[in-house]
Amino acid sequence: MRKKIVAGNWKMNLDRDESKQLFSNIISIKTSDNGPLALVFPPSIYLADFVKLNNGNVSIGAQNFHHADKGAFTGEVSAGQLKSIGCEYVLVGHSERRTLFMEDDQVLLLKIRAALENELQVIYCCGESLEEREQGQFINKIRSQVNLLKTFSTEEMKSISIAYEPIWAIGTGKTASPKQAAEMHDLIREEINVLFGAETSENTSILYGGSCSPKNAHELFMCKNIDGGLIGGASLDANSFHSIISACQ
Repeated sequence: MRKKIVAGNWKMNLDRDESKQLFSNIISIKTSDNGPLALVFPPSIYLADFVKLNNGNVSIGAQNFHHADKGAFTGEVSAGQLKSIGCEYVLVGHSERRTLFMEDDQVLLLKIRAALENELQVIYCCGESLEEREQGQFINKIRSQVNLLKTFSTEEMKSISIAYEPIWAIGTGKTASPKQAAEMHDLIREEINVLFGAETSENTSILYGGSCSPKNAHELFMCKNIDGGLIGGASLDANSFHSIISACQ
């Protein structure tokens, strides 16, 4: 049985006091025992603080890391360092890392490998641009991005979830319709089935990540192959974030 996940990606927002207040508000609200896994990805400088403050109501992940174990990589942190402070999850392949920081398939593969070797859970992001969707290239684009995972074993896939993030719906207020989102999630699950077989496909969590909010979360999460969300702006408000968590039962 695949798990449902609602993850908040805070990106580069909030100062230390604001972050601690938001985190305190989030963990103070008890989630349902049969509800989804609640997960937050704060800026990396707050990770160690949050691990100490955490009461077990949420899991904590890192937005980024370097694929090397150690070395002369000024400003970077490794998967091993994240694991050593109590980090549980990492994001890999977010569209902003792909486009703004030029992370290509080779870099993403190295990152996933490093995360798995350090027993971190991976949320691997894939998605198409507005141009790719309008030109009818989005199906091939998503298949290509999912196909990147073929180098991993079925056992390793137990530690990998996928987030579908239509780039044209990130931070724009636009959202893929439930029909559009469902079609892409169906496609991703079919592709995993082709690569790894039915059992792995059925057990892989696939999240929607494109302007999900309390207003549309329930309708999106009703779709068969949508197992939760990777939430951006709405995760910066504790009540909104918990409304989305509550919608994912």
